[in-house]
Amino acid sequence: MKKSYLLLLSALLLCVSLPLHAQGGCVQSPENPTIILALVGSAGAAAISARDRFRAYRASKNK
Repeated sequence: MKKSYLLLLSALLLCVSLPLHAQGGCVQSPENPTIILALVGSAGAAAISARDRFRAYRASKNK
């Protein structure tokens, strides 16, 4: 299940990133790529933190 989810996510990422790169990528982008990377990284960190908190909450409920 996790492998198929990871494969689907990777395919989706490539399908989105390749057309964007063909339009000039980050080199000719009007927005600041550093800010975009910071937002994506922060969202990933928040998702991991929320997942861990949810798992801890579920584990304490099952005891």
